Amino acid sequence: MQAVLYVAHGSRVKAGVEEARQFIESVKPQIDVDIQEICFLELADPSIVEGVSACVEKGATDIAIVPILLLTANHAKQDIPLELDKAKELYPDVSFTLGKPFGIHEKLINSLHERVQQKSTKQNEEIDVLLIGRGSSDESVQYDFQQIADNLKGKYHYAKVDICFLYGKGPSFENALEHLQNNRKNPVYVVPYILFTGLLKIGIQKKMAQLGFNDDEAVLCECLGYDDNVRQVLIERVKETLYTYREGVPNG
Repeated sequence: MQAVLYVAHGSRVKAGVEEARQFIESVKPQIDVDIQEICFLELADPSIVEGVSACVEKGATDIAIVPILLLTANHAKQDIPLELDKAKELYPDVSFTLGKPFGIHEKLINSLHERVQQKSTKQNEEIDVLLIGRGSSDESVQYDFQQIADNLKGKYHYAKVDICFLYGKGPSFENALEHLQNNRKNPVYVVPYILFTGLLKIGIQKKMAQLGFNDDEAVLCECLGYDDNVRQVLIERVKETLYTYREGVPNG
């Protein structure tokens, strides 16, 4: 019997965990699979192995693992596969198919544009955008994030779209803000490319205030969040993962 196991990131903030659960619950009715369970990569329960166990207890023999991650980094390349190896040892007769993170997707580009438009009354050509990623030690994240920025600029014709990260490799958020102080020509709209704001957005707000940015110079937009575009991308990834299993296509 087929099952889908959604793997959310997890958060120390209770509201973040609950928000992820509610988002996944809104997706389940769109997926024609009887067994659908939720688990978390870290910082929340159940774990991936516990999620697999819940699927197996309901009769699952084939489990589609769907990561709710924005970009392909170490979580997708290492952490989830390591947890799946543990599950495979416990359940050697169960087949697993690992899906892909959201990646570079036009619907997410559209959502970023919507976040800016929610705060702006100016023409796009008069606006600079700064996208903030969570960050990773994986260099491919910087490459993919830059492509997202380029796609956003190309599609919606913003004056400039830059990227930075809260940690890991690539330009840091602090350095990006300092650069803006000295090289700003247009108002800057700052968009956190994260699903749940939690403590991260509070930290972003504090840093912008410390550097003395006012609302005319830098505008903090809402984070990417769990909007309908994100929902549609998740549905697409689930169906891709199920297709991979049903058609016997290698999923790498």
